[in-house]
Amino acid sequence: MSHDKIRDHIDCLNCGKIVTEKYCPNCGQDNTESRKSFHYLFTHFVEDFTHYDNAFWKTMKYLLFRPSRLTREYLAGKRKHYVAPVKLYIFISFITFFLPGVLPEIDHDNETQREVRKAEAHKYDYNYEEADSILKASTGRKIPTIGNYSSVKEYDSIQKTLPAAKKGSGIMGKFEKRVAEINEKYTTKEIIEKFKESFIHNLPKVLFLYLPLFAFSLWLFHNKKKWYYFEHGIFTLHYFSFLLLNTMLFLTVSWLLKLMGDNGFLTFLEFILTCIYLGWGFTYFFKAHRFFYGEKRYISNLKSLVLFFVNSFLITVVLLLFIIYTLLYLH
Repeated sequence: MSHDKIRDHIDCLNCGKIVTEKYCPNCGQDNTESRKSFHYLFTHFVEDFTHYDNAFWKTMKYLLFRPSRLTREYLAGKRKHYVAPVKLYIFISFITFFLPGVLPEIDHDNETQREVRKAEAHKYDYNYEEADSILKASTGRKIPTIGNYSSVKEYDSIQKTLPAAKKGSGIMGKFEKRVAEINEKYTTKEIIEKFKESFIHNLPKVLFLYLPLFAFSLWLFHNKKKWYYFEHGIFTLHYFSFLLLNTMLFLTVSWLLKLMGDNGFLTFLEFILTCIYLGWGFTYFFKAHRFFYGEKRYISNLKSLVLFFVNSFLITVVLLLFIIYTLLYLH
């Protein structure tokens, strides 16, 4: 942008200070004409994208394959060539949130399964027993359900036969009845798909809410004079960004494998992929923790193990509450 026309006026449009050269000495804004041509917009976009692209790919490489390197570089003040931690987390969260809606659903159902789904989808033309008979006649199996009741009618009928002490009541009673309503409305496969969609859709928000708690657990386990909460927070942002990025890549590759078909070899590849995804997600934290905090291997591994189990328990509680919420408000 070195050929942009300098404004005739010497007052900065941003802060009002006197500007004698191209850039304002007070706020740094350029003193060029504010009305731009399409050529300016296009070239400015290319330059910004190229600059961000270089920083982005370097950040992604370190984030995926160099545990804690990105955090150490950032805290050492080398920030110009990397995406800022908060922007990085928001960007990856957005892509992870956006991805399930972009990838089209792949359906490898056989004709019988499609017929059952069709029967359940038209409840006014077919009832549950008719849909059940279709599957029983062709496969000898009943329609699988989530929970113990396939419909509200079945739930109410069974509840009437139970003694008062065994009848569903309170939150659990409402929960069982809600699950029965869901079974009545959707097939098991549709419930699982809707749950997965809702889970992945909201996972970034759940992790974001858990960020301060995870950073606090790191603060508890390390020297308070040597490490500030801010530094634990940056480590947490990068680690959670890695978890989301790892999940996003897993979902994408898994979708591509499903796109190729449904056979034993591809199922085996997906199993291997799942092992790599879970294994790297587990070992990454141990490596990142040891390299970042610079402790002896056995001390770092012990702390990492305790932190892993403590946070696994806490986040499991959060996710269980989220699962209950997802089921109760499944539309």
